[in-house]
Amino acid sequence: MKFFGELYEVERVVAELGPEDRRRVRQEHSRKVADALHQWLTAQRQKVPEGSATAKAIDYSLKRWLALTRYIDDANLPADNNRVENQIRPIALGRQNWLFAGSLRAGQRAAAVMSLVHSARLNGHEPHAYLKDVLERLPTHPASRIAELLPHRWLPTTAS
Repeated sequence: MKFFGELYEVERVVAELGPEDRRRVRQEHSRKVADALHQWLTAQRQKVPEGSATAKAIDYSLKRWLALTRYIDDANLPADNNRVENQIRPIALGRQNWLFAGSLRAGQRAAAVMSLVHSARLNGHEPHAYLKDVLERLPTHPASRIAELLPHRWLPTTAS
């Protein structure tokens, strides 16, 4: 945990810096910590039994090491994906509720609607206004242009 604390401490320091300064500080400080973490993981891997959960977790990290540390050299990347995880959490939690939707098809429909609602929200739309507009347009909207109604492309009727 010491390594992660140090990496996040660097992120607290660089949070308000511009991209070039953020990259420079990350390369000076985070790179050293990440290299030490890599060495520690490699050493620990030799000590754990093959096939154990710990071995699998270490192998997972080591196989993806370049992707995990890519943020150090790219100031535009965040150090983690916590923001995205927090945004999709309601969808993941809802999935458990959809198990009790009455049937497989009902659960699939509920999942589709919830995906649309959350996608609309992530694209800056008020979900009720989005769904109301899309549902009113659907009966007369050409099937060949259905992609226009997806949350990332949608324009309210008043804007058309």
